Amino acid sequence: MRPHHRTTPRTPRTPRLTRVLGSLLLVAAAGAFTVGATPAAPRPAPNPLARIVPAPASVTPGGSPYRITRSTAIRVDGSREARGVAEYLADLLRPSTGYRLPVTTQRHEGIRLRLADGPFGAEGYRLDSGRDGVTITAAAPAGLFHGVQTLRQLLPAAVEKDSVQPGPWLVAGGTVTDRPRYAYRGAMLDVSRHFFTVAQVKRYIDQLALYKINELHLHLSDDQGWRIAVDSWPRLAAYGGSTQVGGGTGGHYTKADYREIVRYAASRYLEVVPEIDMPGHTNAALASYAGLNCDGTAPPLYTGTDVGFSSLCVSKQVTYDFVDDVIRELAALTPGRYLHIGGDEAHSTSHADYVTFMDRVQPLVAKYGKTVIGWHQLTGAHPVKGALAQYWGLDDTGADEKAQVVKAAQNGTGLILSPADRVYLDMKYTEDTPLGQDWAGLVEVKRSYDWDPGNYLAGAPSSSIRGVEAPLWTETIVTNADIDYMAFPRLPGVAELGWSPAATHDWDAYKVRLAAQAPRWAALGIDYYRSPQVPWPAK
Repeated sequence: MRPHHRTTPRTPRTPRLTRVLGSLLLVAAAGAFTVGATPAAPRPAPNPLARIVPAPASVTPGGSPYRITRSTAIRVDGSREARGVAEYLADLLRPSTGYRLPVTTQRHEGIRLRLADGPFGAEGYRLDSGRDGVTITAAAPAGLFHGVQTLRQLLPAAVEKDSVQPGPWLVAGGTVTDRPRYAYRGAMLDVSRHFFTVAQVKRYIDQLALYKINELHLHLSDDQGWRIAVDSWPRLAAYGGSTQVGGGTGGHYTKADYREIVRYAASRYLEVVPEIDMPGHTNAALASYAGLNCDGTAPPLYTGTDVGFSSLCVSKQVTYDFVDDVIRELAALTPGRYLHIGGDEAHSTSHADYVTFMDRVQPLVAKYGKTVIGWHQLTGAHPVKGALAQYWGLDDTGADEKAQVVKAAQNGTGLILSPADRVYLDMKYTEDTPLGQDWAGLVEVKRSYDWDPGNYLAGAPSSSIRGVEAPLWTETIVTNADIDYMAFPRLPGVAELGWSPAATHDWDAYKVRLAAQAPRWAALGIDYYRSPQVPWPAK
């Protein structure tokens, strides 16, 4: 609606004054058509339905847009979960619109969130928009939440700001029908090399949720730091967590901290996957408890970035007592399905010892009700039934190593794909990138996006591919700004690989949709890498 302009009472004029003013108005009007007058500003158009990232499964544009106004309400059908999603949406829209946006179960024009049977699966949804309102329908609350993320992207980028903006708040007319390609769509944050606070992890969770990522993998232990309190082994966090790469003060999560991360992630429909890396990458634990070392001598704390030099003592019973206690306490804190036991770069552990260790540790995960995830080196041991292997090799990884992974997949082991030269977010974009590493090569935005998880590992059954994950290792990552710069713009592309149908994958189309995200990132305070491969809008 245009604002109403207040008029002032007209002052009586003499006929002569009226004629003079009328002549002047005619001259002015004529000049408006003959002298370069400023044309009327074009009416704002809503964001197209087809501009969403990740690309929806089906888009049918058409009809009039819906306009969110002061009278808009958010209607739900009464379930606690649906109301929670509605309150999340209202909290998102209120600061920028300035509107009340009440959440109600009463019939009301506006936005409706509806749980109903349909071909949506656990996370799919349908969004219908027209002059009279927007309805998001899903079979489960996660689908409603993902539909809200689509609605969010259909609104102007200014909707992300925390102060009142002018609008208008238009949602394009039409229908989006959507569901994910893969059930597992993850991102990993390494909090061991550098520690990140609960608030920083929550910020990253919010960024992941915008792109329908549903798994947060937390790398909680490594040579440089142990980041989770374990009551039965208190020095792990108190001493092993006291430093980080470069010698900073480090830190760790109390059990209450970890529960808050889990709670917050669940409110954004993300599942937390905790990782305790072993038998290698364990110097922080070995420094904390001398008895975990084969020679009974604790090494000093480590603040460098080398890998492959540490190992738990596979032959000692205390090692398995330690692992049992850690898994028991961590599993009790984690409502999610998975527990990640690492298993990569165990160069200081013999192959025979590695197999022995993994064969003894995997049943402990099942004992406490969780499903095993390990890095793909787990396939060199004996993956238990139901285990997932996370592949982090390169395009040119040796044939024997790939064959080992493929054979495990053929025998029933599920795969999560995280090829380091495609989706490791800590890889430099170019030689000039000020952060990150380049051991896996340089990974520009196109390279990160332009591959298909469904045929990446030749010979692996398509049914074995459970999804994708984008790890962010933090040897060089210290601040929120560092996270933003390395994750954006690559993270949305990985999310699309996990969510969108293979038929939608097209770099030339994607880069245009990706570029359209830039104003939203600016509104959210995300400072991203401005890749020359992407046609970013002018500032």
